[in-house]
Amino acid sequence: MKILIVDDDKTNLSLFTHMLAQLPDTSISTCPDAYEALDWCGTHEPDLILLDYMMPGMDGLGFLSRFRAMPGQEMTPVIMITADMGLQVRHQALQMTANDFLSKPVNRVELLARVRNMLAMRKSQLAMSQKIEHLAEEVEQKSHQSNTLALNSMDLLARAAGYRDPETGEHLLRMSNYTRIIAARLGLPQEEQDLLLNAAPMHDIGKMGIPDHILLKPGRLDEEELKVMRLHAQIGADILRDSPSPLLQTASQIARTHHEKWDGSGYPNGLKGEDIPLYGRIVAVADVFDALTSTRPYKKGWSLEDASRYLRDNAGSHFDPRCVEAFFAGWNDVLDIHNRYQESK
Repeated sequence: MKILIVDDDKTNLSLFTHMLAQLPDTSISTCPDAYEALDWCGTHEPDLILLDYMMPGMDGLGFLSRFRAMPGQEMTPVIMITADMGLQVRHQALQMTANDFLSKPVNRVELLARVRNMLAMRKSQLAMSQKIEHLAEEVEQKSHQSNTLALNSMDLLARAAGYRDPETGEHLLRMSNYTRIIAARLGLPQEEQDLLLNAAPMHDIGKMGIPDHILLKPGRLDEEELKVMRLHAQIGADILRDSPSPLLQTASQIARTHHEKWDGSGYPNGLKGEDIPLYGRIVAVADVFDALTSTRPYKKGWSLEDASRYLRDNAGSHFDPRCVEAFFAGWNDVLDIHNRYQESK
């Protein structure tokens, strides 16, 4: 344990050092000046400070105030030593988080007892801090394992859906990256951008529950077939909703809401405006843009210009205007993603 003694009287420094020399497993450092002591604390980690109250230049309270403001020094034990033990001084020192007091002249037995008590408290602090760090590492490890398991589960689901859904893997790569571009331009934190990137590919997982004669029909669907096809939004949400994983819960929300429209004319619940979760609004823009620009056996892809015009024309009706604006604010990144993930020949 490291003890720092701060006192402008060199005789006191020698006396306290001599008194504490018998303590096992301790090293003692001394500073005759409060400013020098602050410099020492900037490069060392004290476990206990014996601090004189009356010092020229900066007194003990001034040192204590600056010391507590240093990173990691909020809880380090400090014993204030002074000949002036009036209530005002005590109260002020306590308010500034001094832990204990000693009166001059210092009694050797009392000094050793109080120092032992403070060092025992410090050891308990360090042990608790280590335990908290260990628990935090375990939580982070468990969280990482859970996230990895969720990603693996989503990958397996995506593979299974790929055997039935005519959409390509490149479509999923493009649209999920578009969602991250929109999220970034909306100012969402990196954690949420990554969450969207990983959850968005599950937006149409509910198509696994749609009969082949509807899902794979090459022509336009009639009204009854459209009703069945639109069930895939709720089916996808139901498939994903019961997982404790935040990733799968986000994917469930996206599956349920990415076909809702800003004006309330979407499905499955006819949500309107900001009643539609933001992630669903973001995915709606990314998914429609890529669907329009993708060539399929039953249709030719639109040009980038035509698809862009469609987004702008439908901002405020189909799409959240802010999401459309964010999409075009990242247009150079959109073009990069569009060109990088082309359909396999």
